[in-house]
Amino acid sequence: MVFEGVKTDFGPPYFRDLLHPVIAKNYGKWRYHEVVRPGVIKRVAESGDVIYVVRFGTPRLLSIYTVRELCDIADKYSDGYLRWTSRHNVEFFVTDESKIDDLINEVQERVGFPCGGTWDASKGEYGLSNIVHTQGWIHCHTPAIDASGIVKAVMDELYEYFTNHKLPALCRISLACCGNMCGAVHASDIAIVGIHRTPPLVDDDAVRRTCEIPSTVAACPTGALKPDMKNKTIKVDVEKCMYCGNCYTMCPGMPLFDPENDGAAILVGGKISDARRMPELSKVVVPWVPNEPPRWPTLVKYVKKILETWAANANKHERLIEWVDRIGWERFFELTGLEFTPHLIDDYRITPYFYSEFRTTTQFRW
Repeated sequence: MVFEGVKTDFGPPYFRDLLHPVIAKNYGKWRYHEVVRPGVIKRVAESGDVIYVVRFGTPRLLSIYTVRELCDIADKYSDGYLRWTSRHNVEFFVTDESKIDDLINEVQERVGFPCGGTWDASKGEYGLSNIVHTQGWIHCHTPAIDASGIVKAVMDELYEYFTNHKLPALCRISLACCGNMCGAVHASDIAIVGIHRTPPLVDDDAVRRTCEIPSTVAACPTGALKPDMKNKTIKVDVEKCMYCGNCYTMCPGMPLFDPENDGAAILVGGKISDARRMPELSKVVVPWVPNEPPRWPTLVKYVKKILETWAANANKHERLIEWVDRIGWERFFELTGLEFTPHLIDDYRITPYFYSEFRTTTQFRW
């Protein structure tokens, strides 16, 4: 039952109530848009209304003081409206073009966020968008790597690609702190995935005091846990364990952290788009890089090398996996200087009969 005029705390507010007035007035009636410069998008409506969207990269995890600063800036330049994108960029809306430079200068002076993260496909000019990532050490209980620290270190090195249109095509970089892959790493051009390499350490005393043994054993997706009811604890079959951390979610007595052996893998070639070719899953090209906080120099070096090698050799509009397909995996490893082993790439193949009756992509013909 719906009650007119009654507000509740159930669910998010209706999105149309939060739109900038110019956007609300012209919703679904836009004539065209253009990227006038990196980070600034001009949208023109059929009515003749013009609004500029100005995008800034943020570190995702923000203090209330930073949010208040952004809100103050929005009140001054954006009629009190702003929004965050799914890749952790913050956008302001400006109807007066003369205010754009002042807005950019004030954001950079007050909070230090760079303007950029856009692209213009019609001109073949692309900038690097922000990295989408998971929680990492700051919040999650099963990560093998940090999130915010690595993202900060990587984006500091790739700063010029965010603030300028220097790339030949779209490039999505993402990070997941462990193999559960809460980030979009399964289908990103370059992906960083946290890797656990040792099974959970069973603290028998903690298991007895804090854990329900049957539900913990049942939580293991690979059947690697066995109850030891005589000793009121749990045993781990190391051969079956895939280090997912599900047991630690259920039982605080089975921590998975291992600072000496945990690290990250790097994957490339994933994409969700089905333009020009089918969507792709990411492939492993660096199996493991050790944790090296606070700046992760080895991991950053690999990611930057992959990005810049692709950018220097790809054709316009050619995504990373399309470039690799054109030159071959052998040439990819040769150009990037990465070490190849038989354990890498291991592509996933859809069972032919499973999707044979469905249109799974635009790349089909009858």
